[in-house]
Amino acid sequence: MAGAAMTATFLAVIGGASLLAVTARRLRPSDRLPSLEGWALADRSLGPGWTWLLLGGTIYTAYTFTAVPGLAYGNGAPAFFAVPYTVIVCPLAFVLLSRLWSVARRHGYITAADFVRGRYGSAPLALVVALTGILATMPYLALQLLGIRAVLTAGGLYPPGAAGDLAMVAVFAGLAVATYRHGLRAPTVIAALKAAAVFVSLAAVCWLVLDRFGGPGAVFDGAARALGGTDTAHSPLVLTPGQQPAYATLALGSALALLMYPHVLTAGFAADGTRTLRKVSAGLPAWTALLALFGFLGIAALAAGVRAPAGGAEAAVPMLVGRLMPGPLAGLVFGSIVVGALVPAAVMSIAAATGFVRNVYVEYVHPTATPKRQVRVARAVSLTAKLGAVAFVFGLRDQDAINLQLLGGVWILQIFPAVAVGLYTRWLHPRALLAGWTVGMTTGTYLVVREGFSSIVPLVAGSPEIYAGVAALVLNLAVAVAATPVLARLGVPRGPDATDLPSRPHSGRRPPTGANNA
Repeated sequence: MAGAAMTATFLAVIGGASLLAVTARRLRPSDRLPSLEGWALADRSLGPGWTWLLLGGTIYTAYTFTAVPGLAYGNGAPAFFAVPYTVIVCPLAFVLLSRLWSVARRHGYITAADFVRGRYGSAPLALVVALTGILATMPYLALQLLGIRAVLTAGGLYPPGAAGDLAMVAVFAGLAVATYRHGLRAPTVIAALKAAAVFVSLAAVCWLVLDRFGGPGAVFDGAARALGGTDTAHSPLVLTPGQQPAYATLALGSALALLMYPHVLTAGFAADGTRTLRKVSAGLPAWTALLALFGFLGIAALAAGVRAPAGGAEAAVPMLVGRLMPGPLAGLVFGSIVVGALVPAAVMSIAAATGFVRNVYVEYVHPTATPKRQVRVARAVSLTAKLGAVAFVFGLRDQDAINLQLLGGVWILQIFPAVAVGLYTRWLHPRALLAGWTVGMTTGTYLVVREGFSSIVPLVAGSPEIYAGVAALVLNLAVAVAATPVLARLGVPRGPDATDLPSRPHSGRRPPTGANNA
């Protein structure tokens, strides 16, 4: 009976998401002609509430909600790097997203590569920014499906064999149809259900955990004993001095990388103004608190004696939920996590499709493509991206997707100089930025592969371990800074700047403001 109730609640949550997706066309309806801006950015019309739901629902993915507690379950303290990392994201979003939005709105830019193309007048630099974003996004999209499968399997909701695969494809197909028709409006309305379901279900789980163990102190003490320590102060729940450089660089590098992902920028560009983005950035810590509580549940799973399968630590929290909660509430939790995967998956596919159309198709294949044709191609590419993610999940090992996503985080960080630094100065030469990007991509990939696809690496034997992405970014910036005066001395020309932003550091000119601040 409990299993039937859990399944019924789970299906009700998924059905609710499907019904909301159908109503997406009613969200901020527009009488404009079809355009890529309308399909991919909802005509830049989302107010603070919708933007907070969409941006939070996009940043905090279902895989994050399973991987972070899984890492806490398996490794203890290092897992909580995700909390300071998402805290660092908030002021960065407050500053960078609002400034980038104002430039993008003024010039009609839809992607980060559009901005780079206008800022530096360099088509090759814009192309590598676009391709890096697409390359880093695709394994991230596949991981959303892996998160769904891990949760459903742990909850006993994933039938063995082809039946389970077909069920997951059916869930994803509904999202694909809604996104194809309504673009970014579909994940925006689903994000409202995601927020409600996740916040309510997580509060219920945490209350049950604290009620059972008698408080957070008892949870951490029990987890410390499960990890082989005598108490919390002498266990893997506390960082050792040797772990601190890796923890700090991973938190910083992940925060810098997150705002470079196309799906995050797409969600931000959909806001109706810079004031909206600043309000939303100030409200994002609510989602960070949610993530911290998921990490706490990983600790609770240790204290409760949950035995996750070998190599499947991400199943620890779903197993804990199945053990502690009655069927209907467990179904609510599992349904909310699955819905939590649908929102970022949809935005990722939209962002990848938009980058391809704007910065590859229109730039190199069909420069005279009409807005209607651009939308048609973007829809097809978005659908292809989802099908590719499904094929990837079923055709390769789970670890392959995880390894590629680890590389994706290192790769996406290498466009930070061109995009984020370019918002404040054009001093860096576009060819120097290309050289730095090449060195950073090569170095980051080498370091990660050398350590067996670990993103935490020692630079040399015996040195403290740090995040490979940060090491590659430092080298990237060093090459770009060193090569710029050399290229200037050689008289290598730059392209024109079409952004009206200051071209050199410490310029006295004021940056442009958003449309709603004018």
